[in-house]
Amino acid sequence: MPEARPEVTRSRRAPKPSAEPPSTRLDLTIRAPRVEDGAAMWALVHEVGTLDPNSAYLYLLLADRFAETCAIAERDGRLVAMLTGFVPPRDPSTYFVWQIGVDPSARGEQLASRLIEHVLARHPSVSFLEATVSPSNDASLALFRSFARCRDATLATHAGYGAELFPHAPDRPQHDRPPHEAEPLLRIGPFANSSAPRARAAR
Repeated sequence: MPEARPEVTRSRRAPKPSAEPPSTRLDLTIRAPRVEDGAAMWALVHEVGTLDPNSAYLYLLLADRFAETCAIAERDGRLVAMLTGFVPPRDPSTYFVWQIGVDPSARGEQLASRLIEHVLARHPSVSFLEATVSPSNDASLALFRSFARCRDATLATHAGYGAELFPHAPDRPQHDRPPHEAEPLLRIGPFANSSAPRARAAR
């Protein structure tokens, strides 16, 4: 792995979703997705507008076969936030965050952090969190820096995926194809993982 630049911050058919009771706060329910949620997850990605769109079939697979490493938040039966990710087979101590989407109506409720904590509570052997984040994605950078502070963990930045690795859209003229930004890899940890986040995480 490339040399890290540490930033220390202080202050299935996979198994079906587990039977643990969902995390509920006021009128919001956080739980593992079911295959029936795949279409709504796909729709939320398009509604958010800042996430890379993928096929609807992919979200059916994630909601079904990767349900144990994904989470959704719903209010009044409507999906308002989602987290997709996985535990890499070659590194079971790490949880990799792929996409987080929050409906504009639910912003300001710390749903991204709460979804991550919900998944981590299901995987007590995880002690590192990874994600690739483009330099212009200030919201995601702030989220992961906050997570590192709340866990008293080191945040290190690695090379990740360079811009040259991403293809251009073939159906657009060359001059109208904005290059895909590089996706540096953030790695946070090690941290203690328990079913309840530290008190500071709720601030």
